Amino acid sequence: MAQTDIKAPAGRQEIIVTRTYKAPRELVYKIVTDPKLIPQWWGPKILTTTVEKMEVRPGGQWRFVQRDPQGNIFAFHGVYHEAKSPELLVSTMEWEGMPGHVLLDIERFDEHDGLTICTSRSIFETVKDRDGMLQQGMESGTKETTDRINELLTKTEMQGGMKETMTHHEGDGRSLKITRVFDAPCEKVWQHWTDPNEYMCWVGPKDYSTPYAKLDLRVGGKYLSSMRGPDGKDIWSTGIYKEIIEPNRLVMTDSFADEHGNIVPASYYGMGSDFPMEMEVEVTLEDIGGKTRMTLEHCGLPEGEVIEQTKQGWNESFDKLAECLG
Repeated sequence: MAQTDIKAPAGRQEIIVTRTYKAPRELVYKIVTDPKLIPQWWGPKILTTTVEKMEVRPGGQWRFVQRDPQGNIFAFHGVYHEAKSPELLVSTMEWEGMPGHVLLDIERFDEHDGLTICTSRSIFETVKDRDGMLQQGMESGTKETTDRINELLTKTEMQGGMKETMTHHEGDGRSLKITRVFDAPCEKVWQHWTDPNEYMCWVGPKDYSTPYAKLDLRVGGKYLSSMRGPDGKDIWSTGIYKEIIEPNRLVMTDSFADEHGNIVPASYYGMGSDFPMEMEVEVTLEDIGGKTRMTLEHCGLPEGEVIEQTKQGWNESFDKLAECLG
C-alpha cells in the first residue's frame, strides 16, 4: 500500500502531506495530470468526478464536479501556476460551496531507489480555514485518495504503462492506437504538432506533401490543412481543438473538408460512405529521460481495411516526423 503522512503544524496555516509510491515519478505525474485518469482517483470512491476543464500549464484553469449517490453536486476550481513535468505542480483550489476561501497547493515529486516521494503543501489563507478542512475529515479523505492512486499505479504498470517499446499498435475495430518514441524532448515534438510550418514538414504518407496548414491553437479553435498526393490532387481536413495541455496533450475532432473548411463526406474524395462525418484524434506526449513517448489514438474509424490503411498512413507520417526532429 502507499504510505501517507499528514502534518498540520500548530499555529500555522498549512497542511503537509507526504506520500510514497512504488512507481517512477513520470508515471505518478502522468496520473495526477491526465484528465482522463482524474475520475479514477480524485476524492472518495462514493463520489463520481467529472472533469469539465483541465489546462495543465501556467495560467491554465481547472474545474472538477463531484456528485454523491443522492445527486448532490460539489464543484471545485482553480488555476495552475507552475507545471514542470515530472517534478513540480503548483495550483490553487477553491470549493464553490464556500467561495472566497482559496488554498495554494504545491506538489513536489522526487524519485529515490525506484520510489516516488510526493510532498504536498496546502497553504490556506488562515489557520481557521486550515483547521476547518481538518475537521471536515480531510485526513481520511486524503488517505483514501492516496490508496486510489496506488491502485491505479499498480493497474497501469500491470498493463505495461511504462514499457519503452519503439512502436506498438492496437486496434479494436473502430479505433487505432499507435505509440512511438522519438529522440527529442516533448517541447520539440509539441512544436511539430502545433506550429504550422513544422506541421507541414511531416504530416501525410511518404508520397504526400502538406502544402497548407492553418492552426488556431486554442480550445474551440479550428484547424485546416491539405495533403497533396502524387497525382497533384489535394485532400483537405479540418477539426476543432477540444483539449490543449502544453506540451503533453492534444485532443481534436477530425473531418474531411473542402478547401474552404466546410465539412464534407469521405465520398467527396471517392472514399467509402462508411466514414463518419466526424472522428477524434488524441495525442499524448510523455517525457522518458529526454526522449518523448508519443501515443496517438484515432477514434471513430470504420471497420475493416480502413484501420490498416490509416495505421500505415500515420506510421509513414511519423517516420517523416522522426526525420524532421533530426
